Amino acid sequence: MKKILIIYSSVHGQTQKIATKLAQQLIGLGNSVVTADIKDAPALNEFDKVIVGASIRHGKHNPRLYEFIEKHQMVLASKVSGFFSVSLVARKPTKNTAETNPYMQAFLSKTTWRPQLLRVFGGNLNYPGYNTLDRNVIRFIMWLTKGPTDPVTNVEYTDWHKVIEFGEQIHRA
Repeated sequence: MKKILIIYSSVHGQTQKIATKLAQQLIGLGNSVVTADIKDAPALNEFDKVIVGASIRHGKHNPRLYEFIEKHQMVLASKVSGFFSVSLVARKPTKNTAETNPYMQAFLSKTTWRPQLLRVFGGNLNYPGYNTLDRNVIRFIMWLTKGPTDPVTNVEYTDWHKVIEFGEQIHRA
């Protein structure tokens, strides 16, 4: 049994939902798992593996993500670690891998942390759940990228089979 920590930075809840699904799967595989918001993360040295998930908002990961990594760089480097990014761009087959996703590539260029496990997941497009500013910004981005713009759209782009595959990869690592 391994002790696994899953940290998440979530704006509208999809990254937290993915972290929770991973935790349930890993517990089912016999691991001890703790999930925590990045602002409430427990001490990392108590865990065998640390997985970090973060969403994209207006084209960027939360600055708190980079602060967290900088603060815990040495501990993260000493353990099995992973990172997953959640974005609407990952809904596209040509942008849903760590190698092809521009946000993952931007993340890797901004940090020296090199997690052994990397994944990209599509997010949830929920116009009715957004405030006016977010709804309008995201509709504009979707218009530019030929995505859905109807203000009542609520579509989950997360490929749960890929989440399960990532959970198996975490378990085996």
